[in-house]
Amino acid sequence: MRKSVDIRILSSLKSVDPGAWDALAGEDDPFVEHAFLSLLEESGSVGRGSGWEPAHVTAWRGKRLVGALPLYLKTHSYGEYIFDWGWADAASRLGVSYYPKLVAMVPVTPVTGRRFLLAPGEDEQELVSGLIDGCFEVAEATKASSIHLLFLSAEEESWVARDARLMSRLSFQFHWRNANYHDFDDFVGRFRSSMRKKLRKERRVAAQTSLRIDKLHGDELSLDDWRTVERLYRATCRRKGSYPYLTSDFFELAPTVLNGSPLVVAARDEGSIVAASLNFAKGGHLYGRYWGASQRHDMLHFELCYYRLIEHAIDHGMRRFEAGAQGTHKLRRGLMPVPIHSGHFIRHPVLAQAVADFLPREAASVREQIRELSRHGPFRRDPDAAAESPRASG
Repeated sequence: MRKSVDIRILSSLKSVDPGAWDALAGEDDPFVEHAFLSLLEESGSVGRGSGWEPAHVTAWRGKRLVGALPLYLKTHSYGEYIFDWGWADAASRLGVSYYPKLVAMVPVTPVTGRRFLLAPGEDEQELVSGLIDGCFEVAEATKASSIHLLFLSAEEESWVARDARLMSRLSFQFHWRNANYHDFDDFVGRFRSSMRKKLRKERRVAAQTSLRIDKLHGDELSLDDWRTVERLYRATCRRKGSYPYLTSDFFELAPTVLNGSPLVVAARDEGSIVAASLNFAKGGHLYGRYWGASQRHDMLHFELCYYRLIEHAIDHGMRRFEAGAQGTHKLRRGLMPVPIHSGHFIRHPVLAQAVADFLPREAASVREQIRELSRHGPFRRDPDAAAESPRASG
């Protein structure tokens, strides 16, 4: 007879065997691997004082890890990009505390991927319900106001909907999908003429600099290179007025912990890195994360953050490239709007009802925005322009 599932809450990944955890992580998401999540913890990028306290929910059959949900107790709403500031404000007007709350996502990493990490051959719905049970257990123990499962895959959204304890929310991002492009010229060839000319002009301007552009995997970067990437990251945070949640220890430990999943596209001036994008790749997916520059060069940002990465994805047969949250400027460069799913539980009944009333109206607005933005994408409006309509999976 099969052993029952035991739910355990972990304040750190130190007690979990990396191989057992990574057996659940899937083929395409570098951010839910043990190495990345534990690096955030070991470097102090999450934990005490950061507003992201680990409270991971795990499922076990005896001594075997069969499921996990990376979960964090939060004391603010920064770094999520599924915005709930209005909900927090409404809670304040009701005289109730909105924080702490529980959030399931990779900290300050607004990318789609697996939240429910499940062993092959397991009953998916059974484990999902058990892991959600664990979320409610943590919520009771911490007096959290709410539970938020963010950036769910479409399949996970259906599991959460069947569980029926969380409300579904719809938002959108801009993603690039590989429509079986032979090369970058094939991709651009499917643009309308005016958009194709603008893109090619941007690439020509970027190519006219005296900079040398390299593409390096994480294990090919020296420690000095990583320190330069850190300086560029902090400079961008200062310029944008955002909090630099990645600590210096993150960049010091990254070369030995992350191996080859980081992909850096760097521009060098006389050998020194003066601009770079820090990205992550695994399987069929590529994720753009951070950008920084110590010199200003026209169109260099687009070259390092979009075009070189799309080229890389095509050359390596990758299915999807995500370039982070927000940014309608991505649309004209071939990243199309796609639906983003999340699930939410609100403890306070009045606030919960207000959110429940709001979500269907918001979803209708989001679907209309996706339709309208798709109409203004760069692709030719003919049957051969397969990339023009957004797809939710991949």
